[in-house]
Amino acid sequence: MKTLAVIPARFASRRFPGKPLVKILDKPMIQWVWEAVVRATTVDSAVIATDDERIAKTALDFGARVVMTSPAHVSGSDRVAEVAKKARVGFIVNVQGDEPLLEPSVIDAVVEALNQDSEADITTPVAQIEEEEAKSPDVVKVVVDRKGRALYFSRALIPYPARHQTTFLRHIGIYAFRKYALLDFVKHGPSTLERIEGLEQLRALEMGLKIKAVSVRFTSHSVDRPEDVPVVERLLRERGY
Repeated sequence: MKTLAVIPARFASRRFPGKPLVKILDKPMIQWVWEAVVRATTVDSAVIATDDERIAKTALDFGARVVMTSPAHVSGSDRVAEVAKKARVGFIVNVQGDEPLLEPSVIDAVVEALNQDSEADITTPVAQIEEEEAKSPDVVKVVVDRKGRALYFSRALIPYPARHQTTFLRHIGIYAFRKYALLDFVKHGPSTLERIEGLEQLRALEMGLKIKAVSVRFTSHSVDRPEDVPVVERLLRERGY
């Protein structure tokens, strides 16, 4: 299957306006994500999807391919789906533009899992974390069944360790979709659980789509607020940047 990676990017953000263009070690955040995506061996083509001319110009300046999309989209998935409808590919990878620590191996892992698991409609990466980190509502957790299928995602502490110590899985916001699954997903409005938790992936579970959680070794720290920037810069310096 041919694979297209799409990075949806919007300028407006309630917690951090202009986030895609914030400088991280003298490079715009969206560029860090783009460079990771194009190094992934499973990706045949990649685009940045935006409705903002400032983001488009910046992306074109560092050599990215850009597709201008409707300003009416309410979510990144809707923006990705607009691009996907016209693409002659089987797999679509939705890569969040606020993950400057992203490594190409994480993208390769979810695409390879989608190739290997014919029953999965969506694949997404997860990584083990300690309980203290898991307590934060900014960290999305997931619980899975014995086949690695997602049972539920939450900002709450799941599974709650009432009697036994347990392993916590942090969800990393990257999704590899079969094209039909993405287009079906965006046809439905926000679901009940999605509205309650503020987590789009719960719509997919309520629709009955099968999400395969792919375990990766990856230190994730998304940029949600300005105070996340120095944390990410420190982590990048530790990697040798």
